[in-house]
This record gives sequence, C-alpha cells and structure tokens, in this order.
Amino acid sequence: MGPFEHPQQSYYAATANPFERLPALSGSVTADVCVVGGGFTGLSAALHLAERGYKVVLLEQARIGWGASGRNGGQINLGLRKGPEELLAAFGEFRAKLLFNMSEEARQLIQDRVARHGIACDLKPGTLHVASKPRDQHWMEEEVACLENVYGYKGTRFLDRQQTRAELGSDIFHAGVRDSGGGHLHPLNYAQGLALAAIAAGATLHEQSAVTRIEKGAVNRVVTADGVVQAKYVVLGCNAYLGDLEPQIAGKIMPIANFIIGTEPLSDNEAKDAITHDVCVCDTKFVVSYWRLSADKRILFGGGERYNTRPPSDIGAFVQPYLARVYPQFAHKRIDYGWGGMLAITASRLPHFGRMGNIFFAHGYSGQGVATTGLAGKLIAEALAGSAERFDVFSAIRHQTFPGGTLLRHPLLVAAMLWYALRDRL
Repeated sequence: MGPFEHPQQSYYAATANPFERLPALSGSVTADVCVVGGGFTGLSAALHLAERGYKVVLLEQARIGWGASGRNGGQINLGLRKGPEELLAAFGEFRAKLLFNMSEEARQLIQDRVARHGIACDLKPGTLHVASKPRDQHWMEEEVACLENVYGYKGTRFLDRQQTRAELGSDIFHAGVRDSGGGHLHPLNYAQGLALAAIAAGATLHEQSAVTRIEKGAVNRVVTADGVVQAKYVVLGCNAYLGDLEPQIAGKIMPIANFIIGTEPLSDNEAKDAITHDVCVCDTKFVVSYWRLSADKRILFGGGERYNTRPPSDIGAFVQPYLARVYPQFAHKRIDYGWGGMLAITASRLPHFGRMGNIFFAHGYSGQGVATTGLAGKLIAEALAGSAERFDVFSAIRHQTFPGGTLLRHPLLVAAMLWYALRDRL
C-alpha cells in the first residue's frame, strides 16, 4: 500500500462504498477556479462553485478524503471549538450570534447534502459532551442556560451524574450535556459522496495530483508533476497537509497527529450498555477523548497524547488504555482497526479563513471540522462570486502566528501540550 492510498488499518477505508479511481492531471487545462485539496473543504467549495456555474478543477495529492476528512471521529458537534460564553467574551453578542448561527447552518448543510445526493454514510443523530472533572458541571449548566437565553438554541439538556450514567456505560464522568442536533457519520463515505455530487454538478476532479507550486498572476498557474491548471481563482483546502505550498499562512496552523481504534463488534446488549441512544461522545479533557458506535456496533475510540508526526508502532496498543479507562468492561475486546492522521489547530482554536488576492483558503478547524469545512466551502463560493459579507465574519478573526513560525512551532507546542496533559491527569 503506497503512501498516498487510504491507510490499510482504517475502519473507514475497510468499509468504504465503491469509488472508482479518478485520473491524475495530465497536460495543461484552464478553469475559472482551481481547488487544491480533496477533503471536505475542497469538495464543498468545488460543489458549491460548480452549482453556481463556475468551471472547477480540483487537485488531490492522494485519494479523495485521504487526509483528515477520511480519518476523523465523524462527530458533528455543537458550535465551534470555543464555547458560547467564550464567543460572547471574545466578540460581543452580535458577532458571537453570527458565528454560532453559521455553525448551526454548517450542521444543517450535512443533513441537506446527505438527503439531496443520497449519500450512504451512516448518518445518525445526537451528541453527548461529558464532564471529566467535578468542576466541569458548573460551566456546563451555565452553557446550556446561555445557549437557550442568549442564542435561542433549545437543543441541549444538562445531565447530572446519574443521568449521564444512564446515557453511557461508564462511571467516571460527573455530568454531561446532551444535544439533539448534530450527530455522527462515516466521514470517508461522506467525502466520496460529496465528490460524486461535485462531479455531477460539472466539476472535474483529479487524484494523485500533488501540487508542487502556485505561480501567481492575473491568471494563476497551479503546477503538478504532470500538468498545470490555469485559473483566475485558487482555493486552498489543504489544512494539515498544506506544507510549504503557501508560506504566508502556514505559520497560522499547527499540524498534530491523532489516532483512532475500532474494536471487534459488540453484541446488541453491549452496544446498548456502551452508548444507550447511539449518540457520539466526547469528554472535556484538553487532550480530548471521543468515541461512538459504528454501523456494525464497534466502538470507534480516539484518544491519547502524541506530540510528533510519527505514528506509534502499534496504534491499537497505544489507544486501548484510554478506551479501557472509560469502559473497563470492554478492556478485553479485540482491536480490529487502528489508524491515524494529521489535523490542524490554530492558536485560538477558531478556524482561519482568508484571501490573498484571488487565492482563498480555510483551515485550522482544531478538531471541529466535520461540519465547519462544509460551511467554509459554501462561504468561499459566496465570496468568490462577489458576496463576501458572511465569509468576512470568519476572515475578520485575528490569528496569531505560532511562535517561531513553522520552524519552532512544534517544540513549543510540545511543551504546552505536556503541561495541559498534566493538568488533565491532576
């Protein structure tokens, strides 16, 4: 299996819907827009732009959904990585509500696309956010009240410890917030469904077409090893895999590694004990653990700390202790799958949207990208077509460059993450 194929030990790759390989770019072609990246951001941008009548060519260095879009936890969680009260403190009520309402639009976009295009991706409703520490109970209660009283959102319900235990077969959590919105899905199948929808709308997609450079001008030249796309507009949807392609924005994000395991299938009773209402779950630790049931009743569990880009030699053995801490009754379960990949965070944990001339970009979703990526593609299409007001709600957010830029950002992040990991344990 080559480096640009889906990881062999991924549950998502093993259960992906049939998807024919797309040809690599060859020769010179022209387009209105060249999209770089075949993940959720690029696919959403390509689809929305093609639906508006633009001639779109998308270039993916590997396979559609090869990066974080095809490897993530599949969770469609509430809001952005900053909570509703943090948004109020940072931006004031008017802008906070704009950001929150668009994050809800992002979740609805998934529902709409799945229904409209008949995407078979095991979409299920409901999320559960659980308190890892006793003190989390207080702010969770306040957050539910804030969502209802300030934002007008009535989909969440605070759960005390006993109610949380009734939702989840684990005794270690102190409280929870159940959200009837959002849910979870098979992310690779969703990505492939978006790709087929974009093709049906008229976009041209190429796999195995890594972009080596972008020659900027009135007409941009997007260059691969075997071809070039000439386009007035470029959309960068590379996220953690941006590399050195655009140095002006590379220092605003930090690529970090993430790992997930899939157990053997549970019995119906075991699955009911694990997650009573089949919602997706994440905890409140800084180094987040998150999990859900697959369509065939496996526990798909992500967690653990690792501060370099190299995967552990045995991902199953690396993540399994975190699963066993939550579910000691399932500690003996066989681990059938273990895979990892890269995601990108920003210093603020809010996504970084922007424009450099006729080059648009969106990245740095900080673990909250399943829904926000789709919104990013939609807003980029709006802005490119001349209506940038909504795009600018996000592009106006100021982002720090990680100290030391791309050279020193990683060792400094390691120091910070070790500190927060220690706080999790204490």
